[in-house]
Amino acid sequence: MRYVALLRGINVNPATTVAMSDLRALLEGLGHTGVRTHLRSGNALFTPAEKRPERVAAAIERRITAELGMSVAVMVRTAAELRAVVEENPLQVRDPARFGVFFLAEAPDRKVLAALDPAEYAPEEMAVGRRELYVYFPDGLRRPKLPPLLEKRSNTQATMRNWNTVTKLLALAEE
Repeated sequence: MRYVALLRGINVNPATTVAMSDLRALLEGLGHTGVRTHLRSGNALFTPAEKRPERVAAAIERRITAELGMSVAVMVRTAAELRAVVEENPLQVRDPARFGVFFLAEAPDRKVLAALDPAEYAPEEMAVGRRELYVYFPDGLRRPKLPPLLEKRSNTQATMRNWNTVTKLLALAEE
């Protein structure tokens, strides 16, 4: 079974720069095989040495801290979980570059999300998944309203990928 690791905040500024070759070596050092990266934004695919995704994520986080001196949140999904993310998408994908999936470290607090007034983030749209939030940004990602609201009111780690990246990662995970 293939896993996908999604690292938060990699290569967004000079302080968070990680070469993908270093990330691959780090994952191989943890015993994972068939390691492959996609783009430079912290997406890795591999066959895990450990079968529990939460342990895999924690081990990657610890190794990044130890070897690279960075604190990076890591969300891990199996290929089957990523397939479910795509198949269970409740929103229409009008523009894949403006449609995102927030991958959460744990299930979202539905009470907190229900308390958000859609008028606060309109015209953006959001729907809740299992451990994901689906978001449409009709005005693009330059100054989105919803991510700051979510970060302020949520206590779980998250990282976002656009729909093009999500579907490409799924295709690579199922190869």
